[in-house]
Amino acid sequence: MPPAHTSRVAQLLAHGQPVKIVCFGDSITGVYYHTGGRRAWSDALGSALRSHYPNNPIALINAGISGNTTTDGLQRMEHDVLAHRPDLIVAMFGMNDVVRVEATVFRTNLETLIARARAHQAEVVLMTPNAVFPDDPARPPEKLAAYAQHMREVALANQVALADCHQAFEYIRVNDGTAWPRLMSDPVHPNMRGHRVFAQVVAKTITGKTTELPELPVHAVPLPRLLAKSGTAGPMRIVAMCPLDTLISSALRRLFPALALQIIPWATAGKSILDLEQDAMRIGWTRYREQPGLPEPDMFVVTIPPGDRGVGREQFYRSWAMILNRAQSFGELRWDCLPILPSVTIPDPGPDQHALEQLALCGVLDKDLPAIVRSKDETGSPLELLTAKLATLLGA
Repeated sequence: MPPAHTSRVAQLLAHGQPVKIVCFGDSITGVYYHTGGRRAWSDALGSALRSHYPNNPIALINAGISGNTTTDGLQRMEHDVLAHRPDLIVAMFGMNDVVRVEATVFRTNLETLIARARAHQAEVVLMTPNAVFPDDPARPPEKLAAYAQHMREVALANQVALADCHQAFEYIRVNDGTAWPRLMSDPVHPNMRGHRVFAQVVAKTITGKTTELPELPVHAVPLPRLLAKSGTAGPMRIVAMCPLDTLISSALRRLFPALALQIIPWATAGKSILDLEQDAMRIGWTRYREQPGLPEPDMFVVTIPPGDRGVGREQFYRSWAMILNRAQSFGELRWDCLPILPSVTIPDPGPDQHALEQLALCGVLDKDLPAIVRSKDETGSPLELLTAKLATLLGA
């Protein structure tokens, strides 16, 4: 078996010494839409380690780049990783290697990564990638499992620690059909809830201690783009699902009378969650990447439709997750995404709609996004409620 934890780093932590960790990988490591565009498992890992070692200066550096394979990682390792002079490199590759790198090359690349790290006195944790849904033909689950096994074997042969996240995700997939979908933002990428699983596995690998992961702090500025625009004359471009287009416009005019608004309605009448998912694929972040001259929005405002129209709860959650994905920018936050759930406009939605709203709220929180929802004890008109809650989110 590989070592249970990294010896020198564990000793530094135990003796209250500073530790610098670089988290190295692809989009699943980097900060992208699937975890809300503001943080990822590296941040959760920092929180986990500080829960055990509150007095240690612990620095986490995120070196995840979308689309990277081990070959790509090796090409930038000197600049993006070793230049930081880390004590520890936690490396998770494989999701893109499955598509573009032969297994023998994958293994050789991992061994090269380990050798380069050791030449710079950095320890290594190899981190297997998460399990996936079978929706992506380029990444069949069985092939990804084989690459995870290659990583296990390389870790064993080179006597480096292994954080077996694939095994952890696979255990949940097999044993808890309710929890499993809630770990995933799309068929391949985990959401922030899934990233907390990463952090727990890696923290135990580093420290040898089981971690009850503390909650990440709430974002100090939940809607940074709106906050930045609120002190200007605008314009503020908002893509908003109907009928929230008129509601968000009225609320913002109450709060910021001088702010010029450009509201782009997103028609929803008669559409199911599956229809809205297809809309999101067409008008979300991909549109702005494909048309770089198109003015970007400052905010997307989204909600769920009334009723599930016979769509199962897992599919409803997954479709809602894809809507939230596309209503964000691809990488680090470029515009706000604000889910406003139906209780804001329908104070007493009935038990079925209430259950859907709770599922939708889980989806929002799983992605590390803010939400506006009416609690049981809140009264007032939709406009009054939304205005007050926006003011709270903005710290006004």
